[in-house]
Amino acid sequence: MANGQKILFLGVYGMEVVECGGALAKNVENGGQSHATIMLCRETSQPQVRKAAEILGVNISFLNFESGCVDLSAESKKKLIKVIREVKPDIIITQDPEHSFHDLDPDRRPAMTLLLESIALASRDYALNDMPDLEPHPIPTIYYMTPHHPNTVIDISQVWEKKETAMDALESQMEFSGMHFDRMLDEQSAELLYPGFSKLNKFEKGREIHRVLDKAVHVYHGLATHGHFAIAEAYRREGNFHLAELII
Repeated sequence: MANGQKILFLGVYGMEVVECGGALAKNVENGGQSHATIMLCRETSQPQVRKAAEILGVNISFLNFESGCVDLSAESKKKLIKVIREVKPDIIITQDPEHSFHDLDPDRRPAMTLLLESIALASRDYALNDMPDLEPHPIPTIYYMTPHHPNTVIDISQVWEKKETAMDALESQMEFSGMHFDRMLDEQSAELLYPGFSKLNKFEKGREIHRVLDKAVHVYHGLATHGHFAIAEAYRREGNFHLAELII
């Protein structure tokens, strides 16, 4: 990824902006612009997600889709198309199609089709009368986040602390995760991951287990398996890499 790009992250849920926060924050530090638009985020959670985005240097907006009602209607497509034509990104980051079909979070599957259709239509002469001040924008380079089969890793060592600080801001998400981990993990397993787990409150339980998971995942994609970086985010680029010559 070249320095100083205009990146648009199209997310389904709020925490995803932090999950991609390394690439987004690093782009900003390199002189680029990072934008994020979230389809589904409760109004009560939006201030926390906005705070996380501010920490990362990301300009964020919310489309306020209704949970359980994501569809392929023209109006739904126009919401996303408008964002793409306004931002005019060089790169779009969004959820991985394969991951979305295996993940049983609601709305991920229709959202994936909607996202890809909107990216395609944003480059055509679709709905121009509804957006008279906006021109079609060519399909940008697409990277899929947290893929099952990555072909790209980004060194985020220099922005790791910023990413972790952004995750701290997601209080309601961490409380939800804390309740989930409390149900899912037996006491011995929880203590193995974080000694003293049973004495933590809901937010702390979620945050500390996420901290363990975050470090494990990012080290795996970084230093582990003969990697080149200490800590890295994984992505899958859509299509071939088109290079003038081979790179190291």
